[in-house]
Amino acid sequence: MRYLPKSPADREAMLKAIGLRSVDELFAPIPAEYRLSRDLKVPRQMAESEIVDYFRQRSRENGEGYTSFLGAGAYAHYRPVIIDSLISRGEFLTAYTPYQAEISQGTLQSIFEFQTMICELTGMEVANASMYDGSTAAAEAVMMAVRLTGRRSVIVARSLHPEYREVLATYATHQGMPLSVAGFGDDGRLKLKELEKSITPETACVLIQSPNFFGTIEDVAAVAEVAHKNGAMLVVSIAEAVSLGIVEPPRQADIIAMEAQSFGVPLGFGGPYCGVIATREKFVRQMPGRLVGQTVDKQGRRGFVLTLATREQHIRREKATSNICTNQALVALMVNIFMNVYGKVGLKELAKQNLAKTAYAAGQFAKSGELLFTASPRFNEFVIETKEDPAAINSRLLDHKIVGGLPLKKFYPELGNAALWCCTELTTRSAIDMAAKLAADDNGPQRPSKEESVEEVVR
Repeated sequence: MRYLPKSPADREAMLKAIGLRSVDELFAPIPAEYRLSRDLKVPRQMAESEIVDYFRQRSRENGEGYTSFLGAGAYAHYRPVIIDSLISRGEFLTAYTPYQAEISQGTLQSIFEFQTMICELTGMEVANASMYDGSTAAAEAVMMAVRLTGRRSVIVARSLHPEYREVLATYATHQGMPLSVAGFGDDGRLKLKELEKSITPETACVLIQSPNFFGTIEDVAAVAEVAHKNGAMLVVSIAEAVSLGIVEPPRQADIIAMEAQSFGVPLGFGGPYCGVIATREKFVRQMPGRLVGQTVDKQGRRGFVLTLATREQHIRREKATSNICTNQALVALMVNIFMNVYGKVGLKELAKQNLAKTAYAAGQFAKSGELLFTASPRFNEFVIETKEDPAAINSRLLDHKIVGGLPLKKFYPELGNAALWCCTELTTRSAIDMAAKLAADDNGPQRPSKEESVEEVVR
C-alpha cells in the first residue's frame, strides 16, 4: 500500500459514495475513442528492494570516484557533515515556509543570521532571505534597478555567465527592458570605453559579474565610476561565493546578486541553489524577497519578525516586486551553517586553497596550451586554448575518470578551442598533473605568434 494509496476497497467505497457501480460508469461521459481499454504498456512492478538496488546502480553511473574540473557557476566544495545532520531535524526539514512567521522563531532567527552574514561578506547594508538561484537573483536585481531609476534599458557585460544572460533576456522580453551587451578585452575584463559609449540617459543599470565567467576579477570601482557618472546603477553578480573569502567585496555596487551554492549546497543535477540579493538600506523597499528583522516583545525579550514580504503570495498583485513566490529557506540554512562552521578565518583559508590550486593548475596547463586573460587577476577558474578540440581532450580524460573543462565555443566562438577549467580545495595535485599530462598537445597552443598569420598556421 506504500505506493498504491487507493485499494480496491477504497475505490468501491468512493464509487458508492457518489452513487456509481464501477469506474467504467464514472468515465462513461468520455467518448469511447478517447478511453484506453487495455492495460498500460509499462514494465512490471518492482519490489522495494529492487527499486533501491536499481537507483544504487544508477548512482554509480553518475561519476563516483571521478575528479571534476568543471565550474562555470556550479562548484564542488567540501560540505561539513554537520550540515546534513542539522537540516534533517524535523523543525527545519518539514517547514515549507514560515507563513505564521512570528511563531516560527527558530526559522526566523536562522534567516536573520543568514542575512547578517551575507551583509558582512558583501559589504552591503541589507540582504534578503534567499531566492531561487544566482541567475534569477541577477534578473530580479536588474528589475529592481529599473524601478529605482525610472529608466528602462540595461547594459550587460558579455563576460556575465551566458545562462544568466539567457534568464535575464527571458525576463526582459515582457518587461519592456531593452538589453545591450558590452564586450570584454584581451584581459578578460569589461571594456570601459565601450561601456561609456553605450550608456544613455535611459540606462537604468550596468550588470557585471566578478569573478566573471572566465574567472577574471573585474575592476568594480572603475565600472562603478562610469555607471554612476552617467546616472546609472551598478549591479554585480557573484557566482562563486567562496571568492569573497579573499577578494575585496564589490562595495561600490548598488545591488549585489549572488549565488551561494558554494557554501555547503551539494551539486544535484541543476539544483537546489540559493540566490541572494544584497543592497543599501535606502533601496530596501524595492528589494524582492523576504527580510527578517530583530525586535523585542512586551517583556523585552529578543525576538524576530518578518519585516518585509513583498511577493505576490502576500496579495500585493501588481504591486509585488517579484513573482517568485517562495524562498530557499532550507537551502539558506545550509549556507548559514557553512558560514558558521568556517567563520572569517576559515573562509579566508578556504579561498586561499582555491587560489593556490588554480594558480598551480594554470601553470601546468599553460605548458601545452595558451593561457588566456593573463593580464588580470583571477580566482579559481582559468581559460586555456589548445590546438586540439576540447571535446576530444575531455573524451580522453573521461577514460581516466577525469571530467575536463567546459568548452567555450558554444558561447564564445571567437575564442576557438578554449575551455574553462576550475579548481577547488577538493582538486588534488596528482589529479591536476594527470589532467595536464593527458591534455598536453605536442604541437603547442593554437594561437599563432605575432610573426605568423592565421593562413600560415592553417597551411
